[in-house]
Amino acid sequence: MEIQINVDCDDLDAMVAFYTAALGYEPFGNAGDRYRSIVAPDGHGPKLVFQKVPEPKLAKNRVHLDVHASGGPDTDREVRRERVAAEVTRLGAAGATVFREVDEMGEHWVVMQDPEGNEFCVQ
Repeated sequence: MEIQINVDCDDLDAMVAFYTAALGYEPFGNAGDRYRSIVAPDGHGPKLVFQKVPEPKLAKNRVHLDVHASGGPDTDREVRRERVAAEVTRLGAAGATVFREVDEMGEHWVVMQDPEGNEFCVQ
């Protein structure tokens, strides 16, 4: 079974530019006025579809993406923190902002917001 993730947004160009840079995805299909899609170049991973909507984001996301950058639990804890910090810096340069840092249950991650304020985690 395959899935796609739909993201409501205002600025299609900005969101496509950010998420292609953030995830290493590529634009897919024809660019339209109301919808744009991006996909993983190797075909693995869900398609993201950005759809233009008139209303702004008003509350916390009920679904969010996790960007796995640390190398996982078999990687040294300090190395994981350094990798997360490097990814946060890279994503910040692409247009994201840090919302908060979390240290919980022996793990560390950073909650960020994309250019339209949607939360995602870097861990």
